[in-house]
Amino acid sequence: MDITHILALLGGLALFLHGMQMMSSGLEAAAGNRMKNILERLTANRFLGVLVGAAITAVIQSSSATTVMVVGFVNAGMMTLNQAVWIIMGANIGTTVTGLLIALDVGELAPFFAFAGVAMMVFVKEPKLQHIGQILAGLGVLFLGMGMMSDSMVPLRESESFIRLMSTFSNPILGILAGAGFTAVIQSSSASVGILQALANSGVIGLSSAVFVLFGQNIGTCITAVLASIGTNRNAKRTTIIHLMFNIIGTIIFTILFLLFPIAQVIDGSIVLQGGVGSFLSNLLPGTPAGQIALIHTSFNVITTLLLLPLGNYLAKLAVWILPEQVHEQEEGTMHLEYLAPVSASGKEGGLGLSAIVVDQLRNELHRMLSMARDNVEAGFEAVLARDPGRLEAVEQREEYIDFLNREISRYVSHLISIETNEQDSRVVSSFFTISGNIERIGDHADNLAGYTKMLVAKNIKLSPIAQKEVEQMRDVSLEAVTTLLDRQAGGPEWLVDVAQIEQKIDDMTDEYRRDQLIRMRDGVCSDEACILYSELLTDFERIGDHVLNIAQELTKSRTNL
Repeated sequence: MDITHILALLGGLALFLHGMQMMSSGLEAAAGNRMKNILERLTANRFLGVLVGAAITAVIQSSSATTVMVVGFVNAGMMTLNQAVWIIMGANIGTTVTGLLIALDVGELAPFFAFAGVAMMVFVKEPKLQHIGQILAGLGVLFLGMGMMSDSMVPLRESESFIRLMSTFSNPILGILAGAGFTAVIQSSSASVGILQALANSGVIGLSSAVFVLFGQNIGTCITAVLASIGTNRNAKRTTIIHLMFNIIGTIIFTILFLLFPIAQVIDGSIVLQGGVGSFLSNLLPGTPAGQIALIHTSFNVITTLLLLPLGNYLAKLAVWILPEQVHEQEEGTMHLEYLAPVSASGKEGGLGLSAIVVDQLRNELHRMLSMARDNVEAGFEAVLARDPGRLEAVEQREEYIDFLNREISRYVSHLISIETNEQDSRVVSSFFTISGNIERIGDHADNLAGYTKMLVAKNIKLSPIAQKEVEQMRDVSLEAVTTLLDRQAGGPEWLVDVAQIEQKIDDMTDEYRRDQLIRMRDGVCSDEACILYSELLTDFERIGDHVLNIAQELTKSRTNL
């Protein structure tokens, strides 16, 4: 094998992996949010969950991406651990599609797919059609790379040292470790199986060695979900344990079966599958090495799913046993992110499925932040009404926490905006940045309210009974406004109208109370210092309404909720 073949191999590998990346990016931009919504809603029934997981993964051609999304939903509390089991099983079936396409040798049409896709990307202005073009171009580039790899590896059949290396993989342990390690590095079982098929088609590796590498590839693909679970809650980590257990159990079963009952034999120089499933499926695909690997890959995941489907709930219980509940490591009162890992420690890169995790986690973190701001609004008004500076410390501590969350959420949003490709998710993420800033400003005004108690006590300022009543009304309307944002049905046009009406009510009350204040000043009922303080209080009251409306408008634009 000379330098020309080595360069061709590297070039083919580059095209293959780039094609996979193009397809994933195009699918994420075209339909990432829809896929997320489907996974969220259609997981109650185990059979439906398996079908949905298989269908989604067949479309995006990445079980890792599907599992990463599931990890995010479990972490956000939107999916139970038992529901996650069915999606993971289906994802393992859906990931076999790439291998089946390669086995069917649709690579003959690769140049057409690449040309059609690039033409759509260059000449069509409609964004959705451009994304579809990116998917087609990625598919074409993938198969062009596959062809280059297969052709470049043909001379390796004459290399005794390389053949000896490949033959060592007939040792089950070595083969499984090699497959798991390589797949963990490139983080795509579809890509690693495709490369294995290219090696087999070139005659470099035999089926007896390839099967164990294939089993290891199913284990190695779990690494992406493992990385995605860093910084998530224990249930999300258990989801990755279930993913690992599924593939490890399948590998153990099939390794024993292949050692005890080989299902392949050589007939007239060609490898042929035998046995029930093998003989049935061998009629559906070409009798090539790539076809045989695709058949085994499909059989592995389908049969393992059928065997473990009745035991899904026990897998969830086993995951809980492996990773039991423990006392929360955070000390009481310590500022921390409840749903997000700090950006510097998250280790997450861009790719399909990232936004599905982070968007839901950000939403929950913002909900938590807004709840704190609401508590401070209530405490701020109560401190004024009670003329109690002792309540100021609790408000200031919560205000520091709100500022901390705003900083961390802003870092996360900045990171996600730089890598997000889906237009819908990009709008949602951008709105989160604005929402976080407005929540922080609500917290500031609540802190101002509580701070007025110092002046009330220090200068012995007393509000008139009428002013006291007005402050109580301001408190009630402010809490109504902020609480409306916490409604899980938030984000619709009619809801926005309701929020706008509350904000207008705040503006009207502010104007009315200012007029009443002028009358009290004229009548000498209100002292100068009391009037100044009350005027500042009205300003904070009005600003709270403004920020509530800003948040509501962002929620409606992005069609999301807190």
